[in-house]
Amino acid sequence: MIRVLLADDEELIRTALAALLDLEDDLTVVAQAADGEAAVTAALAYRPDVAVVDLAMPRRDGFQVAAELARALPACAVVILTGQGRPPHLARALTAGARGFLPKGAPGGALADVIRRVHAGGRYVDPALAADALTIPPCPLTPRELETLRAAEDGSPVAVIARRAHLSAGTVRNYLAIAVQKLGVDNRAEAVRVARENGWL
Repeated sequence: MIRVLLADDEELIRTALAALLDLEDDLTVVAQAADGEAAVTAALAYRPDVAVVDLAMPRRDGFQVAAELARALPACAVVILTGQGRPPHLARALTAGARGFLPKGAPGGALADVIRRVHAGGRYVDPALAADALTIPPCPLTPRELETLRAAEDGSPVAVIARRAHLSAGTVRNYLAIAVQKLGVDNRAEAVRVARENGWL
């Protein structure tokens, strides 16, 4: 039997996936979690063969869960499920250590097949998403510009961002202005939106 952990903050989706997987003769759901922190805790307690985690969860997203499990429980293969898969998400998922990346709109039997594949040591990436990843431009922002823009996501004033990032207010203003310019938008809120839509944040 392949032991599976399911982590999704939407209970209806999580329980539906558990019911679907339990119909398979060779799969058993050994634990469920409603957020990223609980997913890591459950994985360490139950030691599943495969963890299926939602990309967007509170208290650690799917990328963070994949990275932590790759470090703490390398025998557990991670599959990231997402309702909003974008090519940059795919690159981040693979970098974090995920072995599978599957959109939630995939056919019903696809998840069981992906679980079997990653458990056997393989990888799975949604073909349409992989094709898109070959054609998108890379993020034009430097890591520092991206980090500063990420700190500005919640609309915090420049002084607050500067304290958090251990930078001067002038440096933060410069990074944000450069990000706005590079992304071809009018203000930092639009820069955050464009960066989010492209999966850079």
